Amino acid sequence: MTAGAAFFDLDRTLMAGSSAYHFGRASYKAGRLSRGQLARDGLEQLRFRLRGSTDAAVHALMDRIMEGIKDRPVKDLDRLVPDTLAGILPRIYPQMIAVVREHQDAGRPCYIVSAASQEMVQVLAGVLAMEGGIGTPSEVRDGIYTGNLAGPFAYGEGKAQALRQFAAAEDIDLAQSWAYSDSASDLPMLEAVGHPVAVNPDADLTEHSRREGWEILRFEKLGQRLRMAGGLLAAAVVGSGGTWLARRRHYLLPPLAPQRVRLRDRLLRR
Repeated sequence: MTAGAAFFDLDRTLMAGSSAYHFGRASYKAGRLSRGQLARDGLEQLRFRLRGSTDAAVHALMDRIMEGIKDRPVKDLDRLVPDTLAGILPRIYPQMIAVVREHQDAGRPCYIVSAASQEMVQVLAGVLAMEGGIGTPSEVRDGIYTGNLAGPFAYGEGKAQALRQFAAAEDIDLAQSWAYSDSASDLPMLEAVGHPVAVNPDADLTEHSRREGWEILRFEKLGQRLRMAGGLLAAAVVGSGGTWLARRRHYLLPPLAPQRVRLRDRLLRR
């Protein structure tokens, strides 16, 4: 058996926010997602940035994605990859890339492990000069997505299952491996390795990590999250015509200074 490896969750661990949102934006630009759905995704992205995900929300999103790709050619989704990566790459945490490089320099291969599609995870891993990725595989017949999964949904226990299958195939010693995640939903993956690390953890993972004596990395402050979330929400308002999200902005964010009100109003009139 080979030495250990390092496994990294994607959303809120390697990157700020949700990769699925940027897939949605690319789908909207390609005419495959409605403006209203993009606006709703923007609000979900805000909630995710501040509080993390819920099992119900993640499974609902996966169901919607699988239904959306059903009967579509693989090449059509391949064409969304550049726009999706353009949204993801600026949000990669430099602190986590430094951790990746430390593992690689120590001789440990590094892999992304995410509920995102296997294809996207593999491409992103290549761009980040990581050794590979474990994602959610979709069934394809004759170059067309069937809308069914071809393996474990890489979330919760499914992510741990996919990790163990991958480690067995690659002869990786999980007891000598590291895993990084932000969410208590990834406890099965974190507990599958000898060196679990919590990254900007949610409340449940923070409590569990402290109880177990796990390492905790924190570098995204709540104030930074709020400022970035406010910017994201404003962009979503402008990009969606300002209707659905604008009605909610008053309740989600503190009042704007007068000069910022004028700027916002000018943007919304465009």
